[in-house]
Amino acid sequence: MPSASAEARILSAADRLARRCDRMSFGTAAAFVYNPLSYARAGYAAYVERFATTPKRVVLVGMNPGPFGMVQTGVPFGHVGLVRDWMGIDVLIGKPPREHPKRPVTGFACTRSEVSGARLWGWAQSRFGAPAAFFKDYFVLNYCPLAFVEESGRNLTPDKLAAAQRSALFDACDQALADCVEALEPAFLVGVGAFAAGRVAPLAASRGIAGGAIPHPSPASPAANRGWNAAAELALEAMGIGLPHASPTPASGVAS
Repeated sequence: MPSASAEARILSAADRLARRCDRMSFGTAAAFVYNPLSYARAGYAAYVERFATTPKRVVLVGMNPGPFGMVQTGVPFGHVGLVRDWMGIDVLIGKPPREHPKRPVTGFACTRSEVSGARLWGWAQSRFGAPAAFFKDYFVLNYCPLAFVEESGRNLTPDKLAAAQRSALFDACDQALADCVEALEPAFLVGVGAFAAGRVAPLAASRGIAGGAIPHPSPASPAANRGWNAAAELALEAMGIGLPHASPTPASGVAS
């Protein structure tokens, strides 16, 4: 019997991870937990089935979903406009069991901008042009599939969870990432930001894959606000990841 395709293996890993995460409890600090691999699976499946059909040279790994990105679209760093208009993905997104009133899930009707996603996917568009040119060699995953929201509505990052909760969650995320890396067979495994870089480094070392990091494109980062595109490209080139000449295709009016 032929082995399963890369996209089927990645979706199977995502489904196993989603089920494991849905059984976890995160205490009172994370008053609301969003699992887009469950309620927004249609978006994630469309992304994987369209763009993860072949091995990749470079896999970029982010930390976890943003409130106006993957939480809304199911796509890592999934800025609504770029997922819909550049990637060509526009699907019906469901609802999580519980929503914070300040963080509703409206799917592709969301009008808020995920700045990190605007920067990352805007860079991919401006540097590579068509999605096929970027995804020929690259793929983007998130390490943790969950978004955590405090009672106040403020975002809670996975590294701020209690130790026991982090341990169970990270065990599940480590296994899922390993399954995805096995399916995609990358030569480079790159963390987007310090947290993700720290989580991918042991896996890269254990598989003999070149590891590294690029800055996180978050607006909370002063360095990213000074010009994320240039900083990310310098980091990629320092790892030996060559880049094509910038595409003549105009970016979507997104500042870097």
